[in-house]
Amino acid sequence: MTPATIVSKLWNYCTVLRDNGMSYGDYVEQLTYLLLLKMADERRSPPYNQPSAVPAKYNWLALPPSTGGS
Repeated sequence: MTPATIVSKLWNYCTVLRDNGMSYGDYVEQLTYLLLLKMADERRSPPYNQPSAVPAKYNWLALPPSTGGS
């Protein structure tokens, strides 16, 4: 996944949160959580190959595909 794809996915999730009535300040916490999931996924992959503390059903790959504008 490229950095541009990650940014796009995060902004799409922010759009969903905003469209559901959350303000920018409210969804910063959610954005931080998404970044944590992505970082955990990166550490799980080569060259690090570290076990993840995030259960599989909650990890980055388990997130639904993002939709909406960028």
